[in-house]
Amino acid sequence: MTLHMSGQTLSEKIFCRAARKEAQSGEFVMAKIDCAMIHDITGPLAVKGFYEIAGRDARVWDPSKIVMLFDHQVPADSLKAAENHILLRNFAKEQGVLNYDIFCGVCHQVVPEKGHVLPGSLVVGADSHTCTYGALGAFATGIGSTDMASVFATGKLWFMVPKTLQLMIEGRLQNRVTSKDVVLRIIGDIGADGANYLACEFCGGAAARMSIPERMTVSNMAIEMGAKAGIFEPDETTAGYLKERVKDPAAIEAGIVQTDEDAIVSRKHWNVNDLEPQIALPHNVDNVLPISEVPNTKVDQVFLGSCTNGRLEDLQLASEMMKGEPVARGVRMIVVPASREEYMKALRRGLVEKFMEAGAMVESACCGPCMGGSFGLLGEGESCLSTSNRNFVGRQGSPKAFVYLASPATAGASAITGYITDPREV
Repeated sequence: MTLHMSGQTLSEKIFCRAARKEAQSGEFVMAKIDCAMIHDITGPLAVKGFYEIAGRDARVWDPSKIVMLFDHQVPADSLKAAENHILLRNFAKEQGVLNYDIFCGVCHQVVPEKGHVLPGSLVVGADSHTCTYGALGAFATGIGSTDMASVFATGKLWFMVPKTLQLMIEGRLQNRVTSKDVVLRIIGDIGADGANYLACEFCGGAAARMSIPERMTVSNMAIEMGAKAGIFEPDETTAGYLKERVKDPAAIEAGIVQTDEDAIVSRKHWNVNDLEPQIALPHNVDNVLPISEVPNTKVDQVFLGSCTNGRLEDLQLASEMMKGEPVARGVRMIVVPASREEYMKALRRGLVEKFMEAGAMVESACCGPCMGGSFGLLGEGESCLSTSNRNFVGRQGSPKAFVYLASPATAGASAITGYITDPREV
């Protein structure tokens, strides 16, 4: 690890703007929030906390900056979930908060695709994978529901400005090796707590060439190495993604800032020229092996989707690996696009039909099996190959089940063979 000094990092610049003062890493600042997100699991506690803090007749600080989505238990899978949905709908109506309600998709896909995230902005969400929005050059981080209640009341929150760890990703990926494999390798090398409270900034030639969906996959998993945020420097790719989603071009341009060359950062380096597909073995995300070192492992279920890998690029890649072959006998394949928009793209490309003809189940856009919620739970002793972001004990059902994390290419290849399969060999 090398050390570089002076100037300001991208994250420091964002906090300087949000706090309206000069701020360096290690300093505490009260920062103004640009966008706050809640969903159907974390939202009810935030709403109740807001009323406790501000009073039953209080109004939120700025309803135009709050976004609400239902994605974890949707459609409602229990009476409690239905009651939570009613509570949140009533809150949104009362406060004038934008509510995407049901069937719009996973929060971490919908919020950026609807234009709520700008480069250079400070975004908080009551969900740990809010760091996904760092793909667009925002400082985005997850907070607890009680902290969110405070944000609802004041529009501000205390932060310690984090130090920056630049993850230099160089080289070119082989065919059928993806950004998911890159971030799994990084997490495997750094460890689950190796970037605690750091702003992980993804840099280098390979990072710069990633599409926004690929960047979202990488930023999404920054929390799995303990990072406070996972951020890409905004560039022409960022602007191109946002120009059709944000009405004010000047707002996009204003956020296109980079880390100064003489800023104080630490660095770690990877060359991905020879990277092979990676697998995170149960029951930790940093328990990562190259696929060539993974034992011959039978799978009972393949889950393609989630806020990590549920976009059109991911579905297309998995479908290409399947080559029109049926899902292996004895294997359940569950496909869940990340949003209604991504679902419609897949529908128009004929991918939904291809997956269905292969024997897969294609479900409405939601979190699906990722958090062991509405459907797709694993029974005792079963194994699932998943494109999601966590494989903890009990994450997708029985505490005696096993979850392996992989890329969409590996998921597609494994679905037709019935065991964990290198997509380069299909």
